[in-house]
Amino acid sequence: MTEAKIKVALIHAVDIAIAPIKSAFQNDWPEAEVVHLWDETLSIERAKEASLTPFLFERVASLYELAKNSGVDAVMFTCSAFGEAIEVIAKDADIPVLKPNQAMFDEALTMGKPVTLLGSFEPAMAGMAQEFFDAALVANNQAHDQANNPAGYPTELHQVCVPEARSALQQNDIEGHNQLMLQAAQSQVQVDVIMLAHFSSSVAKSLLETETRKTVLSSPECAVRYLKRTLTS
Repeated sequence: MTEAKIKVALIHAVDIAIAPIKSAFQNDWPEAEVVHLWDETLSIERAKEASLTPFLFERVASLYELAKNSGVDAVMFTCSAFGEAIEVIAKDADIPVLKPNQAMFDEALTMGKPVTLLGSFEPAMAGMAQEFFDAALVANNQAHDQANNPAGYPTELHQVCVPEARSALQQNDIEGHNQLMLQAAQSQVQVDVIMLAHFSSSVAKSLLETETRKTVLSSPECAVRYLKRTLTS
């Protein structure tokens, strides 16, 4: 009898996030069964609003229910602009529900260094910064409780947004996107660690690492590593 594969649902708001997470699973966890749900309404409506609307909260919740009812072991959202709505779901979920950057933030915090959040979609940036500080608070509380890190984790966060890079990627100009991201990364002389804010940005990771010699974290790779540890341990 063949052992059942672990099944993960990925919920996308933009198609440019799909290829990076597919690649991350193929490289780091090819044994997992992955299903994709893509709802372009999410990104269209989010771009119109400064904050999440009741409609978007409901839309995110309905997509989660659709994924869960397909019998998955975990759900991961790949768009960074819906953190509040995902948190509402995760609080009462009986399976792991992962925000896009949750695992990346945790990895960055353990490095104990100032970091830069490098993105290309302005509506997502403020919420992501708050998520990073929230993750730092949780990590610090846990460290103090366990007496592992009484000094706490540094929470110095710099932010850079390059909307032109997103436009380039939407036009399938990957090289143009990567060069714009590289220029922004090279301006961050005060940090040694860069977090790529969006799943779609991960196509620039290798170039940034080579040219800046900084540590570059991407959400897809960090998320897949986290899910594999969580679901197979």
